[in-house]
Amino acid sequence: MAKRSNRYKEAESKIAEEGSYSPEDAVRLVRETAKTKFDETVEIHLRTGADPRHAEQQVRGVVVLPNGRGKEIKVVVFASSDGAIMAREAGADFVGDDELIAEIEKGWTGFDVAIATPDVMGKIGKLGRLLGRKGLMPNPRTGTVVQAQDIPRAIVEAKKGRVEFRLDRTAIIHVPVGKVSFTQEQLLENLSSTVETIVRARPSGVKGQFIKSAFLTSTMGPSIRLDLPATLALKVE
Repeated sequence: MAKRSNRYKEAESKIAEEGSYSPEDAVRLVRETAKTKFDETVEIHLRTGADPRHAEQQVRGVVVLPNGRGKEIKVVVFASSDGAIMAREAGADFVGDDELIAEIEKGWTGFDVAIATPDVMGKIGKLGRLLGRKGLMPNPRTGTVVQAQDIPRAIVEAKKGRVEFRLDRTAIIHVPVGKVSFTQEQLLENLSSTVETIVRARPSGVKGQFIKSAFLTSTMGPSIRLDLPATLALKVE
């Protein structure tokens, strides 16, 4: 087991070993216990009753955080002709097709979100191995493969705070919901949007309880167990 720092132990001492916290108290604690010099990311981790071995129980989707992610989002758009023009006008950071694909094949991945039009998907298929493992491959199911006229909307959503979520191989969903520098209200709003979206994304193939436990944590801080009924009751107002 890794040796814990005194800072971590001090933060951990503020969290009860047993029991759970309301979303409001958990957000307060996660901000209080984040003591590093950088602006830590706040994440929610949800253990589910889904079985990742079965295709009908896969959980994947997108949530647009009301208050963003707290970081500048770099967007790349794979498009040509009118699609490329619209992407540049809408504020995409990188736009192109063949030359851009060649750069990525060499290993460049200096972006956070990739968007593509359907007509170039055949070209970027060869990038699947590289972009797929980084969660950057455009996919119709997550709204990153769009028609040219929808590119501006997709870019705006990405810049605002579009976050993809998916079930991992241990049946857990990990989602960033902001930064510790956010206000209590901002984090709660982002948390509410995330939970509500994931609950709606429950696959029909999952039997029994969908969300089994939930924890809130910062990048370097201890986990805080969330009161499950109170967390699942979160709604966007």
